[in-house]
Amino acid sequence: MLVLGIETSCDETGLALFDSRRGLLADALYSQVEVHADYGGVVPELAARDHLRKTVPLLRQMLSSAGANLAQLDGIAYTEGPGLIGALLVGASISQALALALDIPALGIHHMEGHLLAPMLEEQAPEFPFVALLVSGGHTMLVLVQSVGDYEVLGETLDDAAGEAFDKTAKLLGLPYPGGPELARLAQSGNADRFQFPRPMTDRPGLEFSFSGLKTHTRKLCQTEDGDHQTRADIAAGFELAVVDTLAIKCRRAMQSSGCDQLVIAGGVGANQSLRSKLAQLGQKQGWQVSYPRPEFCTDNGAMIAFAGCQRLQAGQSGDLSINARPRWSLELLETL
Repeated sequence: MLVLGIETSCDETGLALFDSRRGLLADALYSQVEVHADYGGVVPELAARDHLRKTVPLLRQMLSSAGANLAQLDGIAYTEGPGLIGALLVGASISQALALALDIPALGIHHMEGHLLAPMLEEQAPEFPFVALLVSGGHTMLVLVQSVGDYEVLGETLDDAAGEAFDKTAKLLGLPYPGGPELARLAQSGNADRFQFPRPMTDRPGLEFSFSGLKTHTRKLCQTEDGDHQTRADIAAGFELAVVDTLAIKCRRAMQSSGCDQLVIAGGVGANQSLRSKLAQLGQKQGWQVSYPRPEFCTDNGAMIAFAGCQRLQAGQSGDLSINARPRWSLELLETL
């Protein structure tokens, strides 16, 4: 089965072709970073308009590079949610129009399910069951994954997601958009021990996260300390270490409570090298296998949507002709295969 995946949940237009026998055949990604840079964050209306401009030309480009054509498609998978409503509607509308014209099924996919299954695209794919740390700009959660569609949310953030906290802290430090990667780069030249940072909600039982207090602590530091380069680097390093330590502590608790020996890291913050190093060391010490998607599949991409869609379409699922978009959508409502 050859499936086209279309991802338009936020500020990246991602497309991919996944074949159930041959694997990932092609993928293409367009980032809207330059579109939103002047505003210091994503502008939903601009995001939707840019998806509308870029999706079809990017599709043509990807098909040409893969030596494929629309007539070969057996199904289309698109991101139905969660995400920005306008951006989601662009992908859903294009997908349903193509499916109707080609007389093939189109299926809406949960964005977070795409991230959870992204490590399955690698040669050394994890086996079910596993615990997944899904950590991005909009989500931070620990999920017990028993099989495709069988997800139990063990804990999630009560306020800011980790990626959101990275971006907001980067803005406090005067770093350009997108802030998370810039903060990580600045932290490389900093002394993480110069300032003390809290490890939020690690002094009590449970698997929930909270990063708003850590962000407030950092804002006060920025207001009281000199703003020279080294001080900013030290603040960045201390903040990054606090987030990484917090995530690692919660991962250890989740692994112990679930009894799993496989930990999967998914989402944009999963590309952070400090987090990868910390969890690799912890996994080696605890005897876990720690898996990640390749860095380009940590952020939003069409490959993860094509893969998830292929699994569901092969299992007999199909959508109707409705153009659906869900800004909010619980993982635990998904149908188990």
